[in-house]
Amino acid sequence: MDAQGRGRADNIDPADQWVLNPNTGEYELRLGPSAAQSQVPSPRRPAGQEGGGARRRRNDMAAGETREMSRVDGAEVPRPRSARRRGGEPEAPQGRRAARRPVKKNGKKTSKARKVLAWTAGGTAFVLVAAGTAGYLYLRHLEGNISSTDVGDAGSKGFSKDEAFNLLVIGTDKRTGKGNEGYGDKGSVGHADTDILLHVSKDRTNATALSIPRDLIVNVPDCPTKQPDGSSKVIPGTENVRFNTSLGQDGRDAGCTMRTVEEVTGIHVDHFMMADFNAVKTLSTAVGGVEVCVAHPVNDKESHLRLPAGKSVVEGEQALAFVRTRHSFGNQGDLDRIKVQQQFLGSLMRKMSSSDTLTNPSKLLDLAEAATKALTVDTGIDKIGTLKDMALELKKVPPKNITFTTVPVIDNPAEKVHATVVVNQSTAPAVFQAIQNDVSFTEVKKKQKAAKDAQAAQLKGSRSAPSDVRVRILNGGAQPGSAQEELSWLQTDKGVLKSENAGNAPAEVKNTTLEYAPDQAAQARELAALMGLPGSALVPGKSVINSQGLPAMTLTLGKDFKGAGVSLTAPQKAPKVDGSTADEAKCAS
Repeated sequence: MDAQGRGRADNIDPADQWVLNPNTGEYELRLGPSAAQSQVPSPRRPAGQEGGGARRRRNDMAAGETREMSRVDGAEVPRPRSARRRGGEPEAPQGRRAARRPVKKNGKKTSKARKVLAWTAGGTAFVLVAAGTAGYLYLRHLEGNISSTDVGDAGSKGFSKDEAFNLLVIGTDKRTGKGNEGYGDKGSVGHADTDILLHVSKDRTNATALSIPRDLIVNVPDCPTKQPDGSSKVIPGTENVRFNTSLGQDGRDAGCTMRTVEEVTGIHVDHFMMADFNAVKTLSTAVGGVEVCVAHPVNDKESHLRLPAGKSVVEGEQALAFVRTRHSFGNQGDLDRIKVQQQFLGSLMRKMSSSDTLTNPSKLLDLAEAATKALTVDTGIDKIGTLKDMALELKKVPPKNITFTTVPVIDNPAEKVHATVVVNQSTAPAVFQAIQNDVSFTEVKKKQKAAKDAQAAQLKGSRSAPSDVRVRILNGGAQPGSAQEELSWLQTDKGVLKSENAGNAPAEVKNTTLEYAPDQAAQARELAALMGLPGSALVPGKSVINSQGLPAMTLTLGKDFKGAGVSLTAPQKAPKVDGSTADEAKCAS
């Protein structure tokens, strides 16, 4: 069924009616409104009476061209033809087809891939992932540029659009790439020198970029790592070492760094992205330079950074020098360099979302090539389609609600010369808890407050006496023995005597839940108050029969369970932190 068969005699090849949908990356049949379109196939013409379009296609087939068919509206139509199927050369413009093909000033046609590339990059919120999305929309072959590492159970297996997620961005000091061997330790195996844990909220209203100092003293846990031959090897952990040794040292991979972050913060890392020196140089060049600001002139002999006071645009080697220097700002330490790196990333994000970048196909294509070649990711997100999904979720976060901050630390008391730092145990736990519980460090939309108010409303109302609460406890992902530990605490400390250990749940769950029937609401509110459960943990449902043959509620301890007697209620407000947001432009001093 060709265009003529639909009552349209404008010489349009049906293959050219397929249009790339930017939302899905797939082609769809789009028919113009110029004529009424039949919902049934046209009658077949008798032999010898075909239209001109049918004869042309019959002759093409006879010459050896095979056209795949697809069903649309109950009839068969040809799938879109590639340039290769047409013989590698563009066809002569015809009618509307010529009008639909924009031509650049140099005479070259602008491909649909480039137009879609510009459309998608417009909303990207985070630079590395954004560039990965650009790669997806630039002719899928860029997927081959991305390297990946199997980190096993150190991260999540896939990416979910409906959940909060934690992405660890790792910048290594590996001196690979042209012109990088002359920087400092040219034999470095690639340590975790720049590390940012990016938390993106479930409702996409906010995000937190938490920098982890490379000189933070930590305990690196045992790390199972995949070997080149496919086998697994456990690399023994070490205590009281710098955080940056969690990568590269003794053959540790990015999975070890992810495990170390969880050991320090209690925050599970879902995925990682890693880049080396080349990433800063190539990405900054691809966008035409990044604007930075310094409060005083800089002439750093170590990093070779030379900048006048005020604003400057840096790219390539100069951009790398800017993020590497630590002798020109503050106390000339790593903590002040982190602030400079955060300033650079914020500025790069703003440049990425500027009209100067979004309306320039050449910049976008350069950015796609640069980013995909610079990235190493875990196997859970090593597909361009997955990176696209991640970026589309990230772009929903307003820059003003992306907070840059650093793990609260103090000087290491074990050292006379303070070259390292340790976690500040008086302030850091509140920061970690806010991220764990998806609490924003900025003012966010009213819908988030409304959701919290709705959760709180679930806890209001009459409550039963502890002795009247009947509950069966299941372990759904908490530490082994947690169900028995919780049972003992409830019975001994809280008087919930009608409780019992029901063993393991059928499947692991992320969050602790309490399912109850309508007539058990008062019991549910009492148990929630005793345990410190948030309103979101209460799940209206049905009761189960306990060992005494009586109806009972079901308490399933999830991976968020922290121990008997430890409240699971998230703080309503995050603590104040020393940091900035992605929409701010500050001068380094």
